[in-house]
Amino acid sequence: MEATAKDFEQMRAAGRSAREKAHQMGAAASDEVQNLIADVEDLIDRVSDAADPEVKRLRSKVSAAVAATKRSITSGAEQVQRQARDAFDASDRYVRNQPWEAIGIAALAGLAIGFLVSSRR
Repeated sequence: MEATAKDFEQMRAAGRSAREKAHQMGAAASDEVQNLIADVEDLIDRVSDAADPEVKRLRSKVSAAVAATKRSITSGAEQVQRQARDAFDASDRYVRNQPWEAIGIAALAGLAIGFLVSSRR
């Protein structure tokens, strides 16, 4: 019985670790996108004094695209976070409600991975 509790705790720890890694990757990607947007906004500000009507038109078009991108990123990030949270919650509920099935699935996955790794040698 103790091995089962240990296996269950390892699965929960793996889930927490996966959740943390996903969050870290999302944060890093978000930072990069925010940096890109800041650079584009800086560029737009630098060409704001240009008298050429074509430059003014492009500046306006790029400004609108940056604003739309910001709205889209915010909306998309919220949706992805909500879906990821729902998926993790559902898997956590499944493991809590059917621990033996979860252990069996983990064991089968381990066997399959072991078989694949050993067959490549």
